[in-house]
Amino acid sequence: MSSSAARLPTAPAITLIDAIWDGEGASTQSRLARNTLLAVAGSLLIWLCAKIQVPFYPVPMTMGTFAILAIGAAFGSRLGAATVLLYLAQGVAGLPVFAGTPEKGIGLAYMLGGTGGYLIGYVAAAYATGWLAERGWDRNAFLTAAAMLIGSVLIYAPGLLWLGTLFGWDKPILAWGLTPFLIGDLVKLALAAALLPLAWKLLGRK
Repeated sequence: MSSSAARLPTAPAITLIDAIWDGEGASTQSRLARNTLLAVAGSLLIWLCAKIQVPFYPVPMTMGTFAILAIGAAFGSRLGAATVLLYLAQGVAGLPVFAGTPEKGIGLAYMLGGTGGYLIGYVAAAYATGWLAERGWDRNAFLTAAAMLIGSVLIYAPGLLWLGTLFGWDKPILAWGLTPFLIGDLVKLALAAALLPLAWKLLGRK
């Protein structure tokens, strides 16, 4: 890896969605309409990905967290977090947007269960990956993987804390909420590390 690829960018950069659909020169109303459309589309994509189950060992792999991290990186910190908040609001309203709904309940009753901490982590993860992408971390595979790893930690940390608080720390919290998903998360991390820099390269060629 060259020294330029390993250098950590710090200056703000445009996001992938801004490179595809530039809203800087638009009026305030047009930019608001653009961001609203993107947030709605992004929330629906997260909903769809949460329902996708890929047979995997040791547990089936869902693509919801991949969508959250990728949307955060593509949309940037504020729009990415707003998109995830809209997704959670759909869940509060009783829509079956989560992987375990409606089979395991809907609305706040489901969200305050074992998955509650992870849902809070979704917002932090989308904001963090977006913030890093705004500084160019999504433009090469190494930094994209690092950003996705940071986002994953921000999902798991409140998720595990909530599980331990809810069920007791004498229970096998890590076996319930972390270790079965690590291999699948590594696959999703590698997928994001390949796709996001590739999208930038394709845009550069155009």
